[in-house]
Amino acid sequence: MTTHLTPERAAQFMRIAMGHVTQEYPHKADHVFGGDGDIARHRDHHPLFFGSFDWHSCVLGYWTLARLARLFPHVQEADAVRQLLDRMLTKDNVTGEIAYLNRSLSRGFERPYGWAWALALCAELSRHAAPEARRWAEAMRPLGEAFAARFKDFLPLSDYPVRSGVHSSSAFALRLALDYADACGDGVLRAAACERLIQWFGQDRDAQAWEPNGADFLSATLMEAEVMRHVLAPSDYHGWLHGFLPRLAWREPRTLFEPARVSDRSDGQIAHLDGLNLSRAWCWRGIAQGLADEAPLKALLLQTAELHVAASLPHVSGDYMGEHWMASFALLALAGLGS
Repeated sequence: MTTHLTPERAAQFMRIAMGHVTQEYPHKADHVFGGDGDIARHRDHHPLFFGSFDWHSCVLGYWTLARLARLFPHVQEADAVRQLLDRMLTKDNVTGEIAYLNRSLSRGFERPYGWAWALALCAELSRHAAPEARRWAEAMRPLGEAFAARFKDFLPLSDYPVRSGVHSSSAFALRLALDYADACGDGVLRAAACERLIQWFGQDRDAQAWEPNGADFLSATLMEAEVMRHVLAPSDYHGWLHGFLPRLAWREPRTLFEPARVSDRSDGQIAHLDGLNLSRAWCWRGIAQGLADEAPLKALLLQTAELHVAASLPHVSGDYMGEHWMASFALLALAGLGS
């Protein structure tokens, strides 16, 4: 089995994402009711991101489609993807999403995971050169700016990070926010994120990596190491990483080097562990890029990434509990963010 992003694999991921981003049910809503007037179909609240079981999964599904349409514009499925994006990424739909955000009870809606994926989608659209894609990017721009503003308001209040392997992860959210800041030229967001990340993680040493937890789809340890690579200068990152994970060359902490076992892929929480394997692979590959002068260690990390991809890539489809989001994490593992 290849662990690289081929045109055939890209086409598979396109088909998976197209199959769920407009699928309304089953759906898990993140909604605070303010009264009887708030009772409505979730599609009425969210004219754009109403599919994919939940709001953030729908956003990352569109990120998957936008990224693959740029990287593989000539595969057969790309035409259908472009037609879908053209139909859905409209000013009117985005206006509806922003109206929901402006509700007084929506202050914490999808913080920080959904915020981060919305920024990732906007960052990806900003990299497209085709005329129709510029239209999509312009339609989405106000939503990206709205979530960027929320991060700027929230970060000064965030004295402590959330060191988790699920949606609340501070490291994951700011890794995607930094990509948006770089792609869309938001220097204020970059500065605010970097300031907090250094405050939160700059003095961390000798991580024990008590993971995985039973519902993790992120590695709290590796996400921290990956996001700090985008904050520190290369020479500073080298020293920080070897203080944070001083025994990498000895395959320690051992738990980080062993792919997670997934006992029941029909269970939405246990199925997260396939996502953990894929996101770990993304992180291992990223961290390895920061080790240009350490060839043996870099080779070890890349080999470990391959093991994690191989453990979970065959399971991106087959059960909706994983299928509505797993291809996006596979795409992260195989192609990362950015160019």
